[in-house]
Amino acid sequence: MKEAIVYFLGEGETAEFHYFTLAHFMPILVAAAVIFLIYRTRDKIADSKREKTYRLILAFLMILSDMSYYWRLVALPELGPNPLEHLPISVCGWAIIMGSYMVATKNQTLFDITYFWLLCGSVFALITPAVLTYAGPTRFRYYQFWSEHLLGYVAIFYMIFVHKMRPTWRSMAKSYVALAVLAVIAYCTNRMLGPGANYLFMSEPTETPSVLDILPPIFAVRLAAMIIVISALFFVTYLPWYLKDKKAKKAALPQ
Repeated sequence: MKEAIVYFLGEGETAEFHYFTLAHFMPILVAAAVIFLIYRTRDKIADSKREKTYRLILAFLMILSDMSYYWRLVALPELGPNPLEHLPISVCGWAIIMGSYMVATKNQTLFDITYFWLLCGSVFALITPAVLTYAGPTRFRYYQFWSEHLLGYVAIFYMIFVHKMRPTWRSMAKSYVALAVLAVIAYCTNRMLGPGANYLFMSEPTETPSVLDILPPIFAVRLAAMIIVISALFFVTYLPWYLKDKKAKKAALPQ
């Protein structure tokens, strides 16, 4: 029994997870189905007496998915819970923390930040989940990773469909400033901890294949490239709302 638990919580020595396989796409499809179901039943959910309970359950699951990552490290010290890799300095982690409070409180500012952070930053983790290379569907880390990342998307679209929340140009500015603050913290942490610390992937490419491998290794050039890419993604993420507003204004003009 103990061996089975250690195996489930641990990682393999060889690659167990491969990109663009059923194990990669299935969690994403499940999350997409949940989001679609929320969209189809949005009015019923909004009018339900249990609507607040639904939000609190979702918030609890988001916090649980994030915290269980650290509980696993404590349970298996051989995984190496060291500050070089496991401090809570990541876009995905903080997006989930803020997103859980956003869902529970219907806070617009937290929605603004979480919306852009998830759709612009976390999306890379979904395309190439490099951290899962040694943790396939028989490992706890596999389920923890997908629940942590995908519950954030469920939360964002829940608030959009059920509570009619939406981002604005000001939302983009808030999110950008918050990301810049986190980037400064990550940079300072990487410098203080030295070689091996790579928070926000600002120091070097990932050890395992990732979409971030296209970024140059030289820090100044890497940082400039990241700023350009993130800025472009922020505008692309806001583009549907801009087009929607433009269409609404055009429809409101006298014919």
